[in-house]
Amino acid sequence: MAKSWVNSAERDGADLHLELSGTGGRRAALIAALREAVRDGRLAPGTRLPPYRSLAADLGVARNTVADAYAELVAEGWLTARQGSGTRVADRAAPLQRTRQGSAKAPPRARASTPTAHPAPTAPIAPPALRTPSHDLRQGTPDASAFPRAAWLTSYRRALQHAPNEVFGPGDPAGRVELREALAEYLARARGVRTEADRIVVCSGFAHALRLLFGGGVLRGPLAVEAYGLPFHRDLLAAAGVRTVPLPLDEHGARVDRLGPERAVLLTPAHQFPTGGPLHAERRATVIDWARARGGVVLEDDYDGEFRYDRKPVGAVQGLDPERVILLGSVSKSLSPAVRLGWMVLPERYVEGVLAAKGERESWASVLDQLSLADFLASGSYDRHVRRMRQRYRSRRDRLVAALAAQAPHVEVTGVAAGLHAVLRLPPGTERSAVKAAAWQGVALDGLAGFRHPETDMEAVDGLVVGYATPPEHAYEAALEALCRGLPGAI
Repeated sequence: MAKSWVNSAERDGADLHLELSGTGGRRAALIAALREAVRDGRLAPGTRLPPYRSLAADLGVARNTVADAYAELVAEGWLTARQGSGTRVADRAAPLQRTRQGSAKAPPRARASTPTAHPAPTAPIAPPALRTPSHDLRQGTPDASAFPRAAWLTSYRRALQHAPNEVFGPGDPAGRVELREALAEYLARARGVRTEADRIVVCSGFAHALRLLFGGGVLRGPLAVEAYGLPFHRDLLAAAGVRTVPLPLDEHGARVDRLGPERAVLLTPAHQFPTGGPLHAERRATVIDWARARGGVVLEDDYDGEFRYDRKPVGAVQGLDPERVILLGSVSKSLSPAVRLGWMVLPERYVEGVLAAKGERESWASVLDQLSLADFLASGSYDRHVRRMRQRYRSRRDRLVAALAAQAPHVEVTGVAAGLHAVLRLPPGTERSAVKAAAWQGVALDGLAGFRHPETDMEAVDGLVVGYATPPEHAYEAALEALCRGLPGAI
C-alpha cells in the first residue's frame, strides 16, 4: 500500500491541518503555514501543537524539519516551549479578523415556530435476508463497543459541575457558545475551516441540517448531488419539494464541470460516499468559481473527514471560500450516532434564516450533551479518541484487504484510503446474487445499486459496500470469514 498518513507513533497528538506550498523547501513551507495559521486565528493563543513525530508523520516530512520549524518560531516569538508543557501558540498571536463588528455574539434572530418533526430516515433496504444476520457489515456506523465511556463521563461530570444556572432553562437555538467556540477552534485546526463561533449553528445531525436549510426555506432547489449517495437524503429533500439533479462521478470525484443552472450543490469532497476518493484539487477550485459566478452555494458533507489512512489529510473545501460553502458535520461517525449532535458552519448571510427556521428555543440537541462535547473537545479527549479509532479502523481495513487477497483475489477493493467502508467491485450482473449469497452466510451489507440516483445516466457498476467499522472487535474475524465465503469465485 501507499505510505501511511496515520500517526502511529503519537496516538495522543492533536490533529493539525496545514497546506505546505512554495518553492523554498519543506522547512520554509512549514514555517510559513504555521505563521499563517496563527496569524489568521486558526491556531489560537495557548493552543498546544502536535509533537514533532506526530506532525512529521501526518505531513510526510522529517522529524527534524518539524523540530527546526518549531525552534525558529519559538525564537521569533510565535510559539513557546516549556518542559512538560509542549509547544504552544504564544499569547502575542494576532486575533482572528472579524467579519462583523464586535465580539462573537449570536446574531439577532427572527421569531419563528419550531418546525414540525419528521420521521427518522431509514438506511438503504437490502433484499430480504435468507437467514437472521449474524454479522453486521453495513456502512454508516462506528464500533459501538468503542465509545469512550470513561472519558465522556469525565467530560459530562465536569460540564455539569461548572454549568451556569441558565443551562437549565430554555436553550439558545444557535447552540451553547461553549460548544460553538470549541468547534470553531477544532475545525480550524484539524480541518482547515475558517469561521467564528457566531457562524456555527448546532443541530442534531446532517439530516436535521438539510431539513432546516430546505424545509425551512433558507435554500431552494433544484439541488445538484453526486450520482451515488444516501437515498434517504434524496427522499428527505423530495419531501421538502426539492428536485435533485445527479452529477456523474469518475476517479477524481464529482464532475462539477457538468453543473447547470442549479444554485446549490451537495458534495462529499473529503471522501466521496460511497465510492471513495477525494474531490480533485482542480475540481475544488472549479466548484468555488461556479458558486461565485452564479451566486450559489456548496453544501459540504464532512461526514468522516477525520478518518484517513494512506493519503495526506485533505482540508475542507470551506477553507477556500467561507462565504460560498456551508460545512455540515456531526459526531455520528467519530463518536456515535446516539450522541445527537451536529453543526452547520454557515456563510454570514444564512445565519439568521437558519435560526429562524430552527425556532426560538433549542428543541433538538441536549444542552448538557453540548457542554459535554465542548469539554471533550477542549480537553483533548476527542483528538485522542479519533487517533485511537483511526488506528483500529486502519487495522480492520488492512485485515479486510488481506482476507480478500487470499480468498477472493479477483475482487477489486476500492475507496479504502479513508473512511469506514470499502467498495468491492464485482463482475457485471452479479451484485444481486452476491447480496443474496451474503445473506445466506448471515452477513448484512448493502449493494452499490441502492445508492445510485434513479435519474443518472452514469454507467452502472456492480459492487458491495462493506462497512468494516460496525462489528465489535471480537466478532470481526468471523464476519470477514462469512463475507468471503459468500463472494462469487472465492477460494
